[in-house]
Amino acid sequence: MAKILGVIGGGQLGLMLTEAANQMPEYISQVVVLDPTPNCPASQAGAEQIIADFKEENAILELAEKSDIITYEIESGNSDVLKKLENKSIINPSPDTLKIIQDKLEQKKFLLKNKIPIAEFAEVNNLDELKKIIKDFGLPSLLKVRKDAYDGRGNYKISSIDEISKAYMSFSNKPLMLEKFVDFKMEISVIASRNTNGEIATYPVVENIHEENILRMTIAPARVPDIVRNRAESIAHKTMEVLKGAGVFGIEMFVTNNDEVLINEIAPRVHNSGHHTLQSSKTSQFEQHLRAILGLELGSTELIHHTVMYNVLGPSNFHGKYKPIMIDANDVFLKMYGKEISKPKRKLGHFNVVDTDDSKNTEKLIARVNEIKNSISFQN
Repeated sequence: MAKILGVIGGGQLGLMLTEAANQMPEYISQVVVLDPTPNCPASQAGAEQIIADFKEENAILELAEKSDIITYEIESGNSDVLKKLENKSIINPSPDTLKIIQDKLEQKKFLLKNKIPIAEFAEVNNLDELKKIIKDFGLPSLLKVRKDAYDGRGNYKISSIDEISKAYMSFSNKPLMLEKFVDFKMEISVIASRNTNGEIATYPVVENIHEENILRMTIAPARVPDIVRNRAESIAHKTMEVLKGAGVFGIEMFVTNNDEVLINEIAPRVHNSGHHTLQSSKTSQFEQHLRAILGLELGSTELIHHTVMYNVLGPSNFHGKYKPIMIDANDVFLKMYGKEISKPKRKLGHFNVVDTDDSKNTEKLIARVNEIKNSISFQN
């Protein structure tokens, strides 16, 4: 019997989850999303929308009343409220997992406890404590807001003694942690999934390129040696074994100069670095997430096309409504998210450039991405 799916968050990830659900009518009859933005992207794909803050208790209770199963596309849901609902509603990934991952300090403690490699870290309770820890960690070090921060917005790289007080004061007494700076040569990620029966599957390791702390490009597969690929996949598999609940997780990692692999952060949801799977893989990350939380057999994660994904962000010199962006090419797949207003650095869409001739020439794909991105312009 088809189920009604409830999703906390109705942004671009909710949009693509809804589109995947629409292709599975025998399993999902309706999608209901909770999102504070009227006419959110997911609602444009046919999802019913509850307009309220992600953390609002009454709204979450309404979502539970309308849904057979609840998941999320953003970490901002109220994990305490979800925990109370656990006996009445099916919620995946589990509220316990969400609560751990929402707090970066608790996430690091969890990984350390389970002997999963990470950078050295410490809790920061006051300025004097921060100064003391930095003496041990050295410079640079990363000061991070523990909760409700993404795309680097809650990070401050402290590179000199003079910056310590400024960094601490910039976060207005929010709970903080310090992380030892990792001199990495590459950022990679693994999209991993676990279904309700404990079956685990990982997609091939991808390479991520960031600009101003925002993911700009993902290269699938990553340009890494087998030793790095094997280490990353092993770490991802172990992480999925120790986390509770089911779903797709985005596991971001650093590759050090001596080819060690460390987890940077985990997202308990479908992930920006998995958008390539819409064209590159037999099963998209969005279908995989639904299969996982519904207890279905996981789909194949085989990479059938080398692919490079590029995020379309709002340019720094443009703010407002913009004309539709179009790309007409057999090897390029554009996905816009239905956001009418462009703001600087806002994620408006992405496009995948696919290796249609099976040449597996990554440099050629990157050159094609650069050609396409330079042709995109924003106009009123």
